[in-house]
Amino acid sequence: MLSRVANSLFWMSRYLERAENISRIVDVNLQSLLDYKTLDDKRLKEQWDPLVNTLGDDELFAKLYKKADSRSVTEFLTFNDKNPNSILSSIVSARHNARSVRDQISLEMWEEINRLYLFIRSKETKKLWQENPYDFYREVKQTSYKLQGLTSATTVHDEGLEFIMMGRFLERADMTSRILDVKYKTLQGEVAGEEALEANQTIIQCAAVLRSSSAYEAYQHLYASEVVPKRVAELLLLADTFPRSLRFCVRTFDHFLRKMTGSSPGYFTNEAEKLSGRLAAELSYTTIDEVFEIGLHAYLDNIQLKLSEIGGALFESYIFYQQTDLEQEIQIQKQVQQQQQQQ
Repeated sequence: MLSRVANSLFWMSRYLERAENISRIVDVNLQSLLDYKTLDDKRLKEQWDPLVNTLGDDELFAKLYKKADSRSVTEFLTFNDKNPNSILSSIVSARHNARSVRDQISLEMWEEINRLYLFIRSKETKKLWQENPYDFYREVKQTSYKLQGLTSATTVHDEGLEFIMMGRFLERADMTSRILDVKYKTLQGEVAGEEALEANQTIIQCAAVLRSSSAYEAYQHLYASEVVPKRVAELLLLADTFPRSLRFCVRTFDHFLRKMTGSSPGYFTNEAEKLSGRLAAELSYTTIDEVFEIGLHAYLDNIQLKLSEIGGALFESYIFYQQTDLEQEIQIQKQVQQQQQQQ
């Protein structure tokens, strides 16, 4: 497979996953405002500022808007084409990458990606978002789920699919860590004294974290108890069976990465496999108590750096090939031929 094709499939998948996750986060944040009795500027700032900061777009946001409130943040994360991580920008980039590898994806996938692109570009869509944001964000999420099913059902299961799956789960792992980081103070229990949240507000915020990852029902299934901050963090970080937990995402990414070389777990043939295998093992043998001893925010920062390193190593291994010394390459080929003749 050409490195250009692999790159486009990888980023097509990442951008689609990003659009879905941003849709869910913004939608949940809007709905959680309904649970507060009073909403002043301070409350709105506390609700929206962490979202922009955690996604890493705070400097750009400050240049474009005067304050963080429901209107400015949702517009910034949804329709602002100056924000490369907005839903609009993500869908446009996903379609651009899909079009460049049109012969590598199925007709059904292309039609659905194109339909999503036409939906986000439509003037009627902007009106729908203004009047009923819930329906707008639901459409983006439902299309993403449909595309995931179409990918598995209509795409040849070869290297192309492996790059698609790696893009999806690397992006999902990164977004899960960022979703947790938005409310790390609540989950870690760092809010105290006069600033302490009431018990019901703590539950509301923890439930919002779960819904931002489509994890509320999974939490009830696994714990069958009231929402407890520490268990919320444990589910989204270390759960082995929940498909949006950090541990599950990294393990799945590592699985598809190794399929390309046939490398077994515990061994590696390149830097990407070494880093992903190391992180997968770390998450498998870490407990939530150890995470909280380090500090949830510090731990998540470290995880995001490691995910970035894995992404960089993946590109170095499979996308950006280093120039090789011609004479050295000839000698290697001669040695291989000699070994074959001896056999």
